[in-house]
Amino acid sequence: MSCVPAGTRARGTRLAVLAFSVAALVAAKELAVAQEAARESATLPGYTIGPADVLRIIVWREPDLTLDVTVRVDGMITFPLLGDLQAAGRAPSQLAESLAKGLERFVETPRVSVGVSQANSARFYVVGLVARPGVFPLSSRTTVLQALALAGGLREFAKAESIVIVREDQTIVPVNYKRIADGKDVTQNVSLAPGDTIVVP
Repeated sequence: MSCVPAGTRARGTRLAVLAFSVAALVAAKELAVAQEAARESATLPGYTIGPADVLRIIVWREPDLTLDVTVRVDGMITFPLLGDLQAAGRAPSQLAESLAKGLERFVETPRVSVGVSQANSARFYVVGLVARPGVFPLSSRTTVLQALALAGGLREFAKAESIVIVREDQTIVPVNYKRIADGKDVTQNVSLAPGDTIVVP
């Protein structure tokens, strides 16, 4: 027969329930943070991880495996239990799948989320008749108009109707700046992808 007073047992039960609730809230918050980071990186069309990117990796209910890592110059990251893994050239979702598969030996049904908290490798380029041609970071969703504003705007004699975006796969996207600015065809105010070059003739 137990000699522990009923009140003490009740308090112990309440404390256990409270501890479990706090742990569940922390885990849910971690998962929400990872999902938000993944959504942010998804705002860059076709984004692939590159050197110098900072990744937020969250393994649900595994705080020791939840961390921020920077992609090295060789495109690799070092992750606990798994060692070096290739990160550059992959989408965040692909890296998450690879991590989850590797962790199956150590964690029961691992749930992994990978987000790009700092897209340091993503760049776009503006060349031609703009005030400040050059290379610009693409750390969040950026449209053509926003990119041209960052480049200081069009210079005199620029052919605003004949701007083009040259994508890394050599796809050409025509942009008529005047039609966008006049509100006649805002669909041309497309979002940039990493590696895009805006050419202003």
